[in-house]
Amino acid sequence: MKSYRKELWFSTKQRRELINITPDVEEAVAQSGVKEGMVLVNAMHITASVFINDDESGLHQDFEKWLEGLAPEKPYSQYNHNTAEDNADAHLKRTIMGREVVVAITEGKLDFGPWEQIFYGEFDGKRKKRVLVKVIGE
Repeated sequence: MKSYRKELWFSTKQRRELINITPDVEEAVAQSGVKEGMVLVNAMHITASVFINDDESGLHQDFEKWLEGLAPEKPYSQYNHNTAEDNADAHLKRTIMGREVVVAITEGKLDFGPWEQIFYGEFDGKRKKRVLVKVIGE
């Protein structure tokens, strides 16, 4: 069985961004040489997320509106966590959107359903953060 590890690094210009990382994951799968197996993709920071969904701008705007309604950034004083930091909302948004995804690899390709893409969700950006890609298989 083969095992391959790669880190993807992101530094967003905005506090919150959604980035389609499917091409990066596809590249890691190709580099691994795995033809049949699984890939784990997970955010290595507690205020970022990895999830699967459609790459459609209206949906991305809906995510932003929905997440902000559930865990609004401001006022910062509404959160007990925000004594030394101002990112409690980002922790909550990450919990909602999830930490990681696992995708099957079939014939050397990500085995997706229709429209599925892998996204990195940044909820407390403007600094360097990483995503782990771990490929396992034959």
